[in-house]
Amino acid sequence: MGSNNGKATKVSLVPLPKGSVLLPGVSLRIPVSNRPDLANLLSTLLERTNSGKRDGSTITFGCVPLSSPFLSKDGQNLLEDGKLSNEQKDEYDSIDAGQARTEDLFGYGTLGKVVGIQRRAFAEPYLLVQGIQRFSVKRVLKERPFFEAEVVLHEEKETASRDTETVELFQQVRQLSRELLALLRLSSLLPSTTTRLSPIIARKFELYLSRTDVVHAGRLADFMADIADSTFEEKLRILASFNLKDRLERVVDVLTRQVQSIKSSVKITSVSTTTFPPNSGFDINQLDPRARELLARRAMAGLNGLTPPGNAGGRNTDGEEKEPNEVDELEQKLEAAQLSPEAKKVADKELKRLRKMNPANAEYGVCRTYLENIAEIPWTKVTEDQLGPETLKRARKQLDDDHYGLERIKKRLLEYLAVLRLKQSTNQDVEQQISALTKDLDASKETQEESAPMVSEADKAAIDAKLQLLNSKRMTDKSPILLLVGPPGTGKTSLARSVATSLGRKFHRISLGGVRDEAEIRGHRRTYVAAMPGLIVNGLKKVGVANPVFLLDEIDKVGGANFQGDPSAAMLEVLDPEQNHTFSDHYINIPLDLSKVLFIATANSLDTIPPPLLDRMETISLSGYTTLEKRHIAKRHLVPKQIAANGLSEGRVILSDEVIDQIITSYTRESGVRNLEREIGSVCRYKAVQFADAGDEGKLHAYNPVVTIDDLEEILGIERFDEEIAEKHGRAGVVTGLVAYSTGGQGSILFIEVADMPGNGRVQLTGKLGDVLKESVEVALTWVKAHSFELGLSPDPNEDIMKNRSLHVHCPSGAIPKDGPSAGLAHTIALISLFTGKPVPPQIAMTGEVSLRGRVMPVGGIKEKLIGALRAGVKTVLLPYPNRKDVKDVPQEVHDGLEIVYMKHIWDAIRQVWPDAHWPGQHHMNFVESRL
Repeated sequence: MGSNNGKATKVSLVPLPKGSVLLPGVSLRIPVSNRPDLANLLSTLLERTNSGKRDGSTITFGCVPLSSPFLSKDGQNLLEDGKLSNEQKDEYDSIDAGQARTEDLFGYGTLGKVVGIQRRAFAEPYLLVQGIQRFSVKRVLKERPFFEAEVVLHEEKETASRDTETVELFQQVRQLSRELLALLRLSSLLPSTTTRLSPIIARKFELYLSRTDVVHAGRLADFMADIADSTFEEKLRILASFNLKDRLERVVDVLTRQVQSIKSSVKITSVSTTTFPPNSGFDINQLDPRARELLARRAMAGLNGLTPPGNAGGRNTDGEEKEPNEVDELEQKLEAAQLSPEAKKVADKELKRLRKMNPANAEYGVCRTYLENIAEIPWTKVTEDQLGPETLKRARKQLDDDHYGLERIKKRLLEYLAVLRLKQSTNQDVEQQISALTKDLDASKETQEESAPMVSEADKAAIDAKLQLLNSKRMTDKSPILLLVGPPGTGKTSLARSVATSLGRKFHRISLGGVRDEAEIRGHRRTYVAAMPGLIVNGLKKVGVANPVFLLDEIDKVGGANFQGDPSAAMLEVLDPEQNHTFSDHYINIPLDLSKVLFIATANSLDTIPPPLLDRMETISLSGYTTLEKRHIAKRHLVPKQIAANGLSEGRVILSDEVIDQIITSYTRESGVRNLEREIGSVCRYKAVQFADAGDEGKLHAYNPVVTIDDLEEILGIERFDEEIAEKHGRAGVVTGLVAYSTGGQGSILFIEVADMPGNGRVQLTGKLGDVLKESVEVALTWVKAHSFELGLSPDPNEDIMKNRSLHVHCPSGAIPKDGPSAGLAHTIALISLFTGKPVPPQIAMTGEVSLRGRVMPVGGIKEKLIGALRAGVKTVLLPYPNRKDVKDVPQEVHDGLEIVYMKHIWDAIRQVWPDAHWPGQHHMNFVESRL
């Protein structure tokens, strides 16, 4: 590798995108998007530079390519046959430059200098970096937020002209470079080729070659290695070649291969000898128009593998072997695709048609495209499920790391994994028994041929019966169709991605929002112009395996029946576990097995999904996150993500639990966490400005990363939402109720106020109450009137307590619509409180519906209601007795902070609210309790 006695130097490293290598003297564009490590490095390097030199011209860092599975870190071959296993391919494909680790880096790199930033319209920005000097990585010091390592810089020495071997190699590189330039100029004149060499670029290239001397042999080698058609592994070896002779030899090999490739692809079979004398160099610019046209035609024939004019017999006059044409290559692809029996039968038939067809025929392209689509579909290739003892533990950890809460969906996915593992274990046992019986059957056949035919026939029949029994015990894998329903921003899409990661399968997202054409699902008929397969087949082609995880996003937004068909009806066959093993795409028109695909659909509402389609899916509801869950999500996921996204490092922004809770309750009202993430991003950007100002003024020690509650009003503005707080003093006719979804999935308390006045029994309702809530008031009033004597409200059982009075029932926040069967108990207690003059303790809140018999019936949203009650300062909550099962899902903090009392009858609530009061109907209350 050459001697290198340099001292170790500390350098910041940037992993290059996959397949990219930066060589000294060469420029490279590095994409900036989705590279938090690059953003952190640039911000740190800018802080280190002087305040007067902020243009980036002095910014340098090490550029290290990602390692190759074919080479070791020092550039030596690892694989003799040059082939990778499926596991090695998947592992290498999963490596990303932004998330690279130490083991993913190559052992050598190039010191680079930032020369500018490029950004075109509607394209991501690029960092333009120029290579300066080679180095070898001694050891990596840290990985995050960006790489830092000790490296040994290699000084490029000027080549002495006395070294004959080096001079010869240099001359060979320059000669091959000129030959390559001439061939590229020739190829530029052919209309069939994609290579286009600008005359200005060709002239500059020629001047560069003519002015390069042997003292710059290393620079020329690096330059030609970059522009030549070299593989990623060849560039890595050239980067690792500190020895100039080794480097020149490797560049000679690359250039020789490319020159021979271009020569073999452009075949000139016949050119007029008057225009081109034999054995003489020619200039393309001296050709007359007729000769140039003849040259272009014959070059196109050679490039396309077709028989050139004048050689219709298909025999090569120069004795060379004929290159394989595209039909033979297509046949090889079909053989490698491992087609199903039905697909192989159709492919063989179409391939015979294609061989007999004239390439100029329009049907030729249609038939060829159809066969290419068949070859790209993964008919039998699957991702092997590694279902070992650690599978469930690893999947549980993956889901817990990616998402907080969502216990139901996690439980369902772990059940699916467990079932897969048991099926695989059973099938393995069956395969072993079948293998053993097959050996016995072969042995019985040999015995039958030799001596004992009667016994052998009996043994054979018994073994056949056992084989049929074992084959019937094989378990098929029918993946479930899961439907995640919930408000926006609750993590449905990201949850599906985590499922694919935990299963170790490929993931593909299909967006169904706005799909109005049935052909987008099932594909077009081949008779139409520009026909193509549907979204399902295209997804299988993209992932390359038959058992991926497909996310059908926004399935509730699929269009209904129209003049282009019914897309939702087309999804019925896709999402039916009993039918999708023979799914038929209109374009492919061959039964396709989708039973191994794990479909996960997402929707915001079930109202717009047709009942037959909904019946084919297993619905899992995701309710909105509570305040406690949002706090955990913000601390574990959102805050670190926004700190990195805004160019800050860990510890630059510190948010306490109180600050996060204030943002949740006062600045966001939503079921999910999207707006919460935006508000946290606003806080991080505010602190980023403070940090940048402190760095510019040289006062980084004065920067305070802590955000307080008092800072929020300056950062986010005035509080947008007010929280209802429990009253400190009770008043007759005022009761604290509970609301599950007051705003954006948040639970909160709701005050119910009742006032009476002289009148004739009229009841007035205000507060924008819905029909159900109005009926709850009527039921409560009827029960109180019917039991006025037991409650001590009237001395005569037959007297109407509403005869000389009118009522006004009001719920504050009148602009907000309110409805739902959950306020009957609160209305009843409020009426009793008003008529008896007994105030209700303000620390008691209640929910539940009542019947005319006085029974307290269950309601929904218990989890949200209890969390809202705790946040509002309530101490005791009265719940319907049938709702005791719903309290199990409530966080432990709520259990510890609230006293929960269960009610079966209104009399239970009366005794709980006023434990010291005596009622005339006390004996009746005891009788009712004995009957319940």
